[in-house]
Amino acid sequence: MEQLIETAIFLLVLFSLLGSGVWIGLALLGVALVGMWLFTTRPAGDAMITTIWTVSSSWTLTALPLFIWMGEILFRTRLSEDMFRGLAPWVAGLPGRLLHTNIVGCTIFAAVSGSSAATCATIGKMTIPELAKRGYPEGMTVGSLAGAGTLGLMIPPSLTMIVYGVSVNESIAQLFMAGILPGLVLAGLFMGYVVIWSILRKETLPPEPALPLRERIAAARSLLPVLGLILAVLGSIYTGVATATEAAALGVGGALLIAWAQGALSWESFAESLMGAVRTSCMIALILMGAAFLSLAMGFTGIPRALAETIARLELSPVALIAALTVFYIVLGCFLDGISTIVLTMAVIEPMIRAAGIDLIWFGIFVVVVVEMAQITPPVGFNLFVLQGMTGRQITWIARHALPFFLLMVAMVGLLLLFPGLATWLPSQMRGPS
Repeated sequence: MEQLIETAIFLLVLFSLLGSGVWIGLALLGVALVGMWLFTTRPAGDAMITTIWTVSSSWTLTALPLFIWMGEILFRTRLSEDMFRGLAPWVAGLPGRLLHTNIVGCTIFAAVSGSSAATCATIGKMTIPELAKRGYPEGMTVGSLAGAGTLGLMIPPSLTMIVYGVSVNESIAQLFMAGILPGLVLAGLFMGYVVIWSILRKETLPPEPALPLRERIAAARSLLPVLGLILAVLGSIYTGVATATEAAALGVGGALLIAWAQGALSWESFAESLMGAVRTSCMIALILMGAAFLSLAMGFTGIPRALAETIARLELSPVALIAALTVFYIVLGCFLDGISTIVLTMAVIEPMIRAAGIDLIWFGIFVVVVVEMAQITPPVGFNLFVLQGMTGRQITWIARHALPFFLLMVAMVGLLLLFPGLATWLPSQMRGPS
């Protein structure tokens, strides 16, 4: 009974602070302070200082601002135009035609940007006007872009995976490798849906001229810079040549080189990309600090341990537990962004997962999939906000057209349960430091 009251106090303070418009990181710090004052005799100030320093001085966390900066640099280049020019001749002959540029383009850009919103915005700024000009249905254009944009969270480098790895003390490099196959499978599911949809509605798509092989190969040269950057970053991690942080530094250097080669690198764009990376990194760091302090405060109350013991007594199978957590994260994702959702819940969820014997690398990929769903669920779906700004459409209209892709992500959870090797095989094959 006592722990129920403590939990209710935590939730009441948290939702009161979040509802007042306080930054999420500060709200988490506030809840933790209340918990320390009410439920422990340890000095709250000393505990907060120690906890914040510990989480913010983590070497693993240095990969985060570097990968953010890499994405910010590439966002300011003409990469989206080059990718459309390189991809369009190859997908024009598929059922669905140039709608596939949304999915393939997001898949490629996701491998150099850890942000779902940045992936959606970068690809969308080129494909939305271009597909509208050619007469493609707006609903499918926007829906496929909303769904495919979420691949920015799954395909490494992923900011969400870095935050999860730091939260549960798991290898960032192994999490990155674990996301590759599920990300490609999810992209394949999206493309499969577009194929089926287009076969059933052939009359809604404009014809596209078939280009000879020589012209398609010539157009594909536009993709070489970004593909080279992907190979350098992910290849260096997989082979053990570099850690995730070192690969991030390599990625920043490669992004600057691409921007310089395209003539997009100026002092102004350099400063803008740097400040954009600083703002995003500081936001995430503040959330992580607040979450770490909240985890400490909750640990003193014994709530996470008691909840894990309660779940253990229920004797739920791993499948039933994952099904319950899927619903839990989908509901939570309607109101919080993905990173906040992860750091807010891991203090409680991690002991349950360990007690159930579920692999934490596999669980990280599961969490990323359900957080991806949150990107396209109203009222707080970041991709929906991005697309609303680009199209002027209502959030509900965009969410309705993104619904099939949301359901495909639910199917992806089922595939991960049926074939856990999708997430665990590549990490098991890694060499060198992880």
